[in-house]
Amino acid sequence: MALKLLQVTAPIAAQKNIQKIAEKEGVIAFHKECETDDDHAVFSLLTDSTHRQTLVDMLQELSNLSPKFRINILPVDTTIPTTNTAGSSDTREELKAKMAQGALLDFNYLLLTFLSTIVALIGLLQDNIAVVIGAMVIAPFLGPNLAFAFATSLGNKGLMTYAFRTGLVGVGFASLIGVAFGYLWGAVPDSAELMGRTSIGLDGVALAVASGVAGVLSLTSGLSMTLVGVMVAVAILPPAATFGFMLGAGQVKLAYGALLMVSVNIVCVNLAGLLVFLAKGISPRRWFEKRMAKPFVYGGIMVWSVLLALLIYAIRNPFL
Repeated sequence: MALKLLQVTAPIAAQKNIQKIAEKEGVIAFHKECETDDDHAVFSLLTDSTHRQTLVDMLQELSNLSPKFRINILPVDTTIPTTNTAGSSDTREELKAKMAQGALLDFNYLLLTFLSTIVALIGLLQDNIAVVIGAMVIAPFLGPNLAFAFATSLGNKGLMTYAFRTGLVGVGFASLIGVAFGYLWGAVPDSAELMGRTSIGLDGVALAVASGVAGVLSLTSGLSMTLVGVMVAVAILPPAATFGFMLGAGQVKLAYGALLMVSVNIVCVNLAGLLVFLAKGISPRRWFEKRMAKPFVYGGIMVWSVLLALLIYAIRNPFL
């Protein structure tokens, strides 16, 4: 059950329109909560995921009635008496809020990247898979990648730029930490975990695609993304750290292999994420916004597909 409470602040005169929309979309409950001193009121609509996106879109059509118009979407743990709801799905607006938060480039993001990279490198150098997986729990790489795919599906240039910058900073920062480790460490240790990140096959491509699909499905379903975040981080952080380490240690050929792996994984996660967003019907609300988003969507699919083809060719035909 995925219940949400929509609180709509609108002119009192709009009550009949809001009630008609509520009845048309089959909301579970509708009532007027309170009136304000400026001829406005707060209306509450309890709804499940079945028609929530359509409901929000129709309510937004009333936004031109007042500059004070607002929709707040609140989570609901349960309702009594209980009601049967089918599935669970977040609206476009809820996803956008999650994506913006996940792509945030701040001190916490940099700190988590630093700590997770240090822990991952220790696990790789000690050939300890448990430590590597532990580092993935705190690695913040799921947010920027899914945010970029989401922004592409909406043609949102601002969020695309922001997510790309955050993701680039994260991977670059992890690689720089790896360079420092490699320079200080010197020799390459006999570690299967470390060496396993210096080459990639088609099975690695499948893993990255699965990570992207799982990430978007968990996000759009409103489920916890912690475990999926670990899956995506496993695909990105260890090879990025390994690339930096091998570069710092002067092992250019091994660094090239790790760079191929992290590049393939990033491309696959973003391509899979974009395709799943499209399959889930994530698109702009207005027709002209959909029209403007099409070049971003088709361009994104084309660019990621071409990059993936080139990377697979490089895997099959190494020049180092």
